[in-house]
Amino acid sequence: MTDLTLLETDRLVLSGWRADQIGDLYRLHGDPMVARFLTGHGRPWTVEEMDAALAHWIALFDRQKMGKLRVTRKVDGVLVGRCGFGIHGPEEIPEIGYSLYPEFWGNGYVWEAASGLRDWYWRETDRDHFLGIADARNEASLKVLRKLGGVYTHTGDSYGHPDVEFYRYDRPAAA
Repeated sequence: MTDLTLLETDRLVLSGWRADQIGDLYRLHGDPMVARFLTGHGRPWTVEEMDAALAHWIALFDRQKMGKLRVTRKVDGVLVGRCGFGIHGPEEIPEIGYSLYPEFWGNGYVWEAASGLRDWYWRETDRDHFLGIADARNEASLKVLRKLGGVYTHTGDSYGHPDVEFYRYDRPAAA
């Protein structure tokens, strides 16, 4: 583990980003298959958008141990994508999100990373809820949000991205 490692699951390590890892984000969010559901326009992110996103995620990790995190396999250290908590709206409500390189789709990595983060969130923060948001056409992502235990609240706009489904996750009652 490094000082940037937030948590480990059975197969994965979730850790913060360093500025010199921007090339990994260029490859991920620059891929048309990955980017098609990330924004309202569905195009790959620009270099400027990715630079700004990475700077924001690094700052958010430093400040709150949040941000979209690198997801690497334990067995070989290969980066499979990103998963983590961004912040949504003026209230800065944590929002879980994820993207994987296409060659890693279908291996259960998103579920493993997202459920690990959900459990970390309840264990390590005192916040009472978080959100999950996904493009209404992205059935694979919506399936993960539902399996995580989110309650569908509505379909609407998120930062100019129309037709996204919103899910709310409330802190479980103490046993």
